[in-house]
Amino acid sequence: MTQEEIRHLRKLGQQYAYTSIQMHEAVARNAGLPGTDHKYLGFLMEKGQMTAGELSQLTGLTTGAVTGLIDRLEKKELVKRQFAPEDRRKVHIVPNTEKIMELLVPPYEEFRARTEKLIASFSEEERQVIESYLSKTIGLMEETTTRIQGKKS
Repeated sequence: MTQEEIRHLRKLGQQYAYTSIQMHEAVARNAGLPGTDHKYLGFLMEKGQMTAGELSQLTGLTTGAVTGLIDRLEKKELVKRQFAPEDRRKVHIVPNTEKIMELLVPPYEEFRARTEKLIASFSEEERQVIESYLSKTIGLMEETTTRIQGKKS
């Protein structure tokens, strides 16, 4: 592969990332949420209830930023704070799954259906290459994130 081909693919990757940010900003605005708040709801939906500290670690946000995030999401009744029964000093952030789905599923429905159709259009071999690329890229991003966060500690 030539340097020009590598640059071209990197540029496509950057365009994918930029377009993803634009789409997620549009979804957030449509849902009445600022910026990436709806993506943090995704973390909560995927992982289930967690403490603010756990959410901070998962997202890379400061504890102060997480507190603001939880306040905003709680105000919209998308999450609630719940004391841990074993230790009332510990507070769990519990997602309101039904309300989150109501808010976020409609804007993604067409995109999800069209993405599934697109994926199905690729051969098994092509899907394996795409999966390999995405998995390895995720690994590189996680390593980079860990390295950068380690430098700030």
